[in-house]
Amino acid sequence: MIAISLQSGSNGNSIYVEADGVKLLFDAGISGIKAEERLARHGRDIRKVDAVIISHDHADHICCAGVFQRKYGLPVYATRQTLAAGNVRCALGKLKDIRHFKAGEEIKFGKVSVQTIPTPHDGEDGVAFVVEKGSKRLGILTDLGHVFKGLDEIIASLDAVFIESNYDPEMLENGPYPHFLKQRIQGPGGHISNIEAAQLLSASAKKCLKWACLAHLSEENNHPEIARRTHKKILNTNRPLHVASRYAVSEILTV
Repeated sequence: MIAISLQSGSNGNSIYVEADGVKLLFDAGISGIKAEERLARHGRDIRKVDAVIISHDHADHICCAGVFQRKYGLPVYATRQTLAAGNVRCALGKLKDIRHFKAGEEIKFGKVSVQTIPTPHDGEDGVAFVVEKGSKRLGILTDLGHVFKGLDEIIASLDAVFIESNYDPEMLENGPYPHFLKQRIQGPGGHISNIEAAQLLSASAKKCLKWACLAHLSEENNHPEIARRTHKKILNTNRPLHVASRYAVSEILTV
């Protein structure tokens, strides 16, 4: 199994996963041109993707779903509530090939399964994902809301993970955001911090976790080096730790 972060953050999200010949895109928050070009850098053709799977209705995850389908012919998987709310937010345009799933269901693509995990994030009917092929399990755990019950058990089952590490508490507290937005970010429907993400990995990640990739970092309230330093301090391990860029495609990460 391989994974590539095409972009990660409030300016747009999309992650590519390939396993056993199945090619999947998780979220469509970046332009079709960016997605096509960034996949091509790693020798992948967006037109050969089997599905676009949407986590929730926020624009940075769904806004280009219509483009991905109309321009490249990709089927879009989303819950009914997510698609309806996404249409209100983004005017997705005409969509001909929609495959609905219910939050909590498993989606099968041959021998590859995608487990959808309901989250308390303040999107409409949002989910996170675990991609499984054989004995390998990859988590795509962003826009989590808060550290909810069972999240530690999910992480303990993984071989690799993209995990939200959205903000540094001190930067958020002293930053330019208005009070209501600070409350939303650190509230039950917002995001988890560098410290919370690191504590989750420290307490729950199994010893054979191959790597973790910190994702969905805030531009105003975080910095890649601050996130990395916080995790290294808490984790106290030599396990590979990547940071998904807000502006560029990642290297190929192998599970």
